[in-house]
Amino acid sequence: MTVQTDFDLLIVGGGMVGASLACAVQHLPLRAGIIEASAPGAAHPSFDARAIALSQGSKRILESLGVWDALERAGATAIRRIHVSDRGHFATARLSAEEEGVEALGYVAEASAMGRVFDDALAQLRNLTWLRPAEVAAVSIDAACARVQVNTAAGTRSVTTRLLVAADGGRSSIRALLGEKSLRLPYGQTAVIAYVVTDRPHDFVAYERFTETGPLAMLPCRAMPGSAEAGHGDHRWSLVWTAKDEEVEGILALSDEEFLARLQARLGYRLGRVVSTGPRFAYPLALHFLRDYARPRVLFIGNAAHTIHPVGGQGYNLGLRDVAALAEVLADAVRTYNDVGGPTVSDAYVAWRQPDYTRVLALTDGLARGFSSGIVPLAAARGLGLLAIELVPGARGLFARQFMGFTGKQPRLARGLRLTA
Repeated sequence: MTVQTDFDLLIVGGGMVGASLACAVQHLPLRAGIIEASAPGAAHPSFDARAIALSQGSKRILESLGVWDALERAGATAIRRIHVSDRGHFATARLSAEEEGVEALGYVAEASAMGRVFDDALAQLRNLTWLRPAEVAAVSIDAACARVQVNTAAGTRSVTTRLLVAADGGRSSIRALLGEKSLRLPYGQTAVIAYVVTDRPHDFVAYERFTETGPLAMLPCRAMPGSAEAGHGDHRWSLVWTAKDEEVEGILALSDEEFLARLQARLGYRLGRVVSTGPRFAYPLALHFLRDYARPRVLFIGNAAHTIHPVGGQGYNLGLRDVAALAEVLADAVRTYNDVGGPTVSDAYVAWRQPDYTRVLALTDGLARGFSSGIVPLAAARGLGLLAIELVPGARGLFARQFMGFTGKQPRLARGLRLTA
């Protein structure tokens, strides 16, 4: 006997990944809901001052979700070439969109702009129920559904759903309430981010430089049209400076002039002179993941399942592939009259996503640890690795395909195919 529930799909977290999932299932006959802690119009931690690297594969998914055109209008900037180097060593690796036969290897968008675009998109969804501002107080699972106790401004209510999806970030409340054990491995590093301006245009080139304290990335990033920084045009960059934890307080305390001088010394003059900087923000870095991201009636996606080092800009791209895979598995379940919260869905989802997790976590963790080491044999190996990417036939293309999100099984949304039941 089928038990009647309030929802077929209930998403906890209306940030970047949760909002993406709601858009991805919009054409499926599912009773979908989102539980979100922030009030409408309030600041959301997902949509902050960061710039988000979007792979070519993610761009194609966002096109299928119907939000890409708005993101481009909001200032999403193409990455047409990537230059990777190791400070103090000769070897470099260079990737080119032209060489790979695509219009761009990836893009950069401001998280705050993405928040506005997703807010507008979600407001158009008529089959989506919002519970906000609201927080989950308790979760219980039985064979037929997940029961969720929700605290709202109007009081506490209980709702049921066939599938509960935790998209509530690295500090997932659902993970804590269900007692899920996660593995957390700190890097001893913190990312200092800021928007900076150079006297030369970026020419749509992204730079990643490995240093003894961690990677330093400069990503081309136009400001949103009409904003105070829009006049900087193609001279504006998003900086991600990975520093040792003990150095961060000092970096944040520097005057703008001191900060620019320190940054210039790290970068050299390949990008020209760094002439101005915006406010600086700091984010501690750790590898954090669940060994089991599926359990009866519950799936964990995005940072609730895996938080990775920002090297290579893979974070949101990995979460968006979670979204595209889950949406496709749900569409298949609806079409074949399977329970969307049953083991057929969770087993198919895990089988699809596990190889990607393993590959990306190993790649980003290896780059973060290996390229931050001052040990001489590792430093030599780094140089050989970059040289191999540059010179070995096929190596550069393989590396580019990983960056573009073209490895592994490609979901329908990444191929421009609409999901229907």
